[in-house]
Amino acid sequence: MAGIYLHIPFCKQACHYCDFHFSTSPRGREDLLDGMLMEMKRRASELQGQVVNTIYFGGGTPSLLSYDELMRFFEEMYSLFDVDPQAEITMEANPDDLTKAYLKLVKQSPINRLSVGVQSFREEDLLSMNRAHNKEQALSCIPNAADMGFENISIDLIFGWPKLELSDWIKNVEIALALPITHLSCYGLTVESKTALSWQIVKGLIEVPDDEKAAQQYEYLLTEAERLGFPWYEISNFSKPGFESKHNRAYWEGIPYMGLGPSAHSYDGEKRSWNVKSNGAYVAALQRGEREYEVEILTHKAKFHEFILTSLRMRKGISLSALRTAYGDGITGQLLEAAQPFVEKRWLIRDANQLRLSQDGLLFADKITSELFVI
Repeated sequence: MAGIYLHIPFCKQACHYCDFHFSTSPRGREDLLDGMLMEMKRRASELQGQVVNTIYFGGGTPSLLSYDELMRFFEEMYSLFDVDPQAEITMEANPDDLTKAYLKLVKQSPINRLSVGVQSFREEDLLSMNRAHNKEQALSCIPNAADMGFENISIDLIFGWPKLELSDWIKNVEIALALPITHLSCYGLTVESKTALSWQIVKGLIEVPDDEKAAQQYEYLLTEAERLGFPWYEISNFSKPGFESKHNRAYWEGIPYMGLGPSAHSYDGEKRSWNVKSNGAYVAALQRGEREYEVEILTHKAKFHEFILTSLRMRKGISLSALRTAYGDGITGQLLEAAQPFVEKRWLIRDANQLRLSQDGLLFADKITSELFVI
């Protein structure tokens, strides 16, 4: 199994909290998309002999692509790779792009899953985030997509936003889970440096996010989503049974994937690589017949840390048998010893073959994980 990730680095405008690689200028768009197709051809041998079972258009804003641009990618992928007929094929989209006319076109493509960046159903939040859509578009695009025949729809929400009270968050969650969706991704706000939000906080133009409020909002989400049939399967992700994101699960389970486009990451089981974080440099290198990227060969220690970090994010937790097989009884013993204080606090639950976070432990996942880095 393998996955393909395509980074589409264009946006209508810059969200104040975002530090992903993107451009708000359409300049060079055609050259960049041509470059991505060129990269795909040149790297096709990396997935030779593997079945591609997930394809993910991320960004940026992939819903800015036209139907013809999307189909160019699909024609190339299906000619170069062994794509599973039942592959999960996701496109991230913004609500303002999901008009009925656009949805009708996208439904004619192989895309069978939408991940919609709603972020909030409150107009004041959307304005302060500098989102391109409004509340009405956020509310209408999901039913429109369902009416068009999309049966696998995810939406993103942000909790912990400044001035977002618990009562406001409760309304956001209630609205989201009443829509015809199958999956919900909810992320606690992280203030990244060099973003507009960071600058606004430094200048005192917006209040500092309240960690205690964010924790209350997350705790409510865990309980309410489970009650309504969306149990958490990863720290930030909730779904109806059978609708977990296959592509994202592959990241957490260490399955190889190829990342195409500027700043896109790839993983082959032994090393990680990532393309240059510049549209111009990315295209120029490909036009020279090269690929500008960096590589990290994963050490034994790095692989262990990734195994602990990604496993613990999942509801099923760390498989102790898999840990013993990969790292031996000694390391497994050290990890269980380091975990014991958290087991006693009931932040971790130890079963016969699993070590996993409890609901209370989810709030302390980063601290717990760092203490389990025993090598």
